[in-house]
Amino acid sequence: MANQISPMAFVHPEAILGDNNIIGPFCYIDRNVVIGDNNVFQNSVTLNYGTRLGSNNEIFPGASIATKPQDLKFQGEDTTAEIGDNNSIRENVTISRGTASKGKTVVGNNNLLMENMHIGHDCVIGNGCIIGNSTKFAGEVIVDDNAIISATCLFHQFCRVGGYIMFQGGSRTSQDIPPYVIAGKEPVRFSGINLVGLRRRGFSNETIQSIHEAYRLLYSKGVLKEGIEEIRKNMEVTPEIQYIIDFVENSKRGIIR
Repeated sequence: MANQISPMAFVHPEAILGDNNIIGPFCYIDRNVVIGDNNVFQNSVTLNYGTRLGSNNEIFPGASIATKPQDLKFQGEDTTAEIGDNNSIRENVTISRGTASKGKTVVGNNNLLMENMHIGHDCVIGNGCIIGNSTKFAGEVIVDDNAIISATCLFHQFCRVGGYIMFQGGSRTSQDIPPYVIAGKEPVRFSGINLVGLRRRGFSNETIQSIHEAYRLLYSKGVLKEGIEEIRKNMEVTPEIQYIIDFVENSKRGIIR
């Protein structure tokens, strides 16, 4: 089906559009933008230079995609912001495009990005995430699949957030948040396993108990490396446990305690 483009919208003649997109009034679609099919752009949506958007997304008023990075090192290099499919991008969300560091900012599929939240340059957001109102990611933050992050949270640049976590509203972190946990308070710290979230995602009681035991061993030692050794010595290393081990061993900023 043909695209429905409001006469009050601007679509650059070099932009590439798929089929059956609805583009509301006062939307602005720049050159070097590529859009898939069946997207809905409510009024006043801006798709800047370098936007790559999949299909079946809904973008709400005031959102701005592929904005120029808020990084003084940015020299106008040709970079992108790449958004997948089936995302809901709510009012006034801003997603910066990449810099020379990685060349692109990436948001996966099936995410809910709530009102006024910001994704900085070169971030990588996975699939199935829920990110609350006014939460802010600095540059090069990585968020793994199925993370739930509450409102007004702040993430330092280069942090990594593990999958299946729950992060308490109003919290801030300059360290990595390992998978499957609840984290929050001030200063931010480990607050247990995301039990409800894991059950909702279909994790078995046996797997949840194994994750719980892994964190008990991990934090039982003053040195995380020794905690990892305890896990390997005392537990069956299932894919879930391997994910925890790999996350901790590869952490650049250190994990919360």
